[in-house]
Amino acid sequence: MIGVVELEEAKRRAADAGLDLVEIAADSKPPVVRIMDFGKFKYEQAKKDKQQKTKSKAGEMKEVRLGRSMKIDPHDVEIRVNQARQFLMEGYRVVFVQNFRGRELAYKSKGDQRMAEIAEVLADIGRVELAPRMNGKRMSMILVPDRAKIDSIKKKTGGGQKSAKPAEPKSADAKAAPAAPAAPVAESAPAPEAAVEPSVAQT
Repeated sequence: MIGVVELEEAKRRAADAGLDLVEIAADSKPPVVRIMDFGKFKYEQAKKDKQQKTKSKAGEMKEVRLGRSMKIDPHDVEIRVNQARQFLMEGYRVVFVQNFRGRELAYKSKGDQRMAEIAEVLADIGRVELAPRMNGKRMSMILVPDRAKIDSIKKKTGGGQKSAKPAEPKSADAKAAPAAPAAPVAESAPAPEAAVEPSVAQT
């Protein structure tokens, strides 16, 4: 913490340190700014937001229903599998639900076969957490994302999900400064010590 300095002086200190002057508390009087590497700050903030988003999705589950009976068209199954693939790529757990109607219950093995085929198709990005099991007239199976495989695919394709944009503090340089309000400058770790040594009276 340096103390209260004039805005122009704060800008000069940031320029001398080769860093940015960033406003971090605009509502306070006088506003609080910090000397920092703004590009590095944005990168680290985006990384934190992405990690937090991934953690929150890990506990969430998406349900994919394979029609009202075993008579669902193969093309419709394919559409649902592609939807599940997107969910897995985004970090969600996925539960597949297959309904049986009437005499279809006598052919449970067909449901097992369908679930096995789905698990095989999605084996490149997911793994079975809960094997297919019956609950009344419903068969369900849970797949979870295989993080290592998904990261490998994203690196190869150069793609990946867009991370949430962090809320960016305003740069003091970008504001039209009214009649030089005083601004307390908080020392930032990357700034050299000499660059933030106060040269004016502190308040």
